[in-house]
Amino acid sequence: MENFVLILLAIAIGYGLNRFRIFPEDAAAILNKFVIYISLPAMVLLQIPKLTFSIDIIIPVLIAWLVIIITAIITLVVSKLLRFTKEVTGALMLVAVLTNSSFLGIPIINAYLGTEALPFILVYDQMGTFLALATYGIFVTSYYSNTSEINFRIMAVKVFTFPPFISLIIALFFVGTPFPDVISKVLATLANTIVPIALVAVGLQLQLKLPGHEIKPFGIALFIKLIIAPMIALAIVNMAGWSNLAASVSVMEAGMAPMITAGAMASLAGLAPRLSSAIVGYGILISFFTTAVLFKFI
Repeated sequence: MENFVLILLAIAIGYGLNRFRIFPEDAAAILNKFVIYISLPAMVLLQIPKLTFSIDIIIPVLIAWLVIIITAIITLVVSKLLRFTKEVTGALMLVAVLTNSSFLGIPIINAYLGTEALPFILVYDQMGTFLALATYGIFVTSYYSNTSEINFRIMAVKVFTFPPFISLIIALFFVGTPFPDVISKVLATLANTIVPIALVAVGLQLQLKLPGHEIKPFGIALFIKLIIAPMIALAIVNMAGWSNLAASVSVMEAGMAPMITAGAMASLAGLAPRLSSAIVGYGILISFFTTAVLFKFI
């Protein structure tokens, strides 16, 4: 129960700080950088070595990519059928497809499934969501905004210079090898900052304004992200006969709210900025209810 209180309180604090302009405008970006450069790498180094090499590691990666591919196809088809503009289609291809697997995924799934789920959350996030953001996300942004050519070298550089990904590569060499107590305690202290700092940053970035003429793409995006995506993951798990913790984590991750970074990318690229922000903002709030329902099915 205290985990949910912390989640709601931290987001409310961030939202209040933003509304009353207590923090500077770039506060959310600074907090997010702290999480990306310090907190998340520390958690990766702390948790990934606890994994054992087995099929369980493959499950989150497989489900993450299958859900991304299938929801991307669904989003593209629906957008074409409803004749959404190129900008709206591009926005939906980002925020209706990419999931908030770390900033919200870590505290919410930890609340439901416990700390044992953390290694699988990180595998889903780094090998699934982040790689998709750095490849698929950049491709979609470049194609729909027409601001730059698609450069695969830039994609590769972004992937291999991303701090949590570097930590992941290092951590994989230490799987099964415990760190000394001093190092473990330092990493744990730094890793514990991810939840309050990330959620305050979420609150600082919440945009709840919804233009009336964008209700249709807004509703479709959240339906695909919060309902269709986890249903796809559930179907995959049931067909494969998986009933372990890795499968449960993967289903919950698939049902998380839209990725904040994906919304930021859409806004920066001029892909329906207000719509993108509204989908991310409302998606975070609605996901607290949809993930509670989803948990009953796993």
